[in-house]
Amino acid sequence: MRLKKSMFMMGAVAGAVAVLMAAQKDVEVSNAGSDVVEAQMATLGIGDKAPEIAMRDPQGNVRKLSDLKGKVVLIDFWASWCRPCRMENPNVVKTYNKYKDVRFKNGDGFEVFSVSLDQNKAAWEAGIKQDGLVWENHVSDLQYWRNAAAQTYGVNSIPATYLIDGEGNIIKKNLRGQALRNTLEVLKK
Repeated sequence: MRLKKSMFMMGAVAGAVAVLMAAQKDVEVSNAGSDVVEAQMATLGIGDKAPEIAMRDPQGNVRKLSDLKGKVVLIDFWASWCRPCRMENPNVVKTYNKYKDVRFKNGDGFEVFSVSLDQNKAAWEAGIKQDGLVWENHVSDLQYWRNAAAQTYGVNSIPATYLIDGEGNIIKKNLRGQALRNTLEVLKK
């Protein structure tokens, strides 16, 4: 009996070691991926053209960032499960309502282009409704951290934002709350 128990324990330990080794390989791959992400984020600097984002909204329609050319746009990476994002949403709503019809030096009006890192469509839609995100441009591919736009923009934590001028150039990154409103005030005509 003791021999069977010992063999069972050895098998369990060997199995656990195999799982840990596989997890270590995954971590190494993940770390290598994060180097790529950091390099991408470093390559998207102030003054660079914002890469195109074309994804489906909750109704299944494709929305494109380029369709908002001529406006100042806040690209807002968020998710319904992200507490800091949900805490920031009232600030984004307030800012949108205040500046949506304002003329800027390099843009006519202010829009928000929300990119969700959700995996669950119902949770995403509930977050939009619960937080009163009244703008039209909500997109997601429901791929969580593998979201195509998040990878293109090098987003590795949320909330993350990019402020884009009317020509599609990145003018600021990671603005929140009063800092976003202050920047928009400076950009007014």
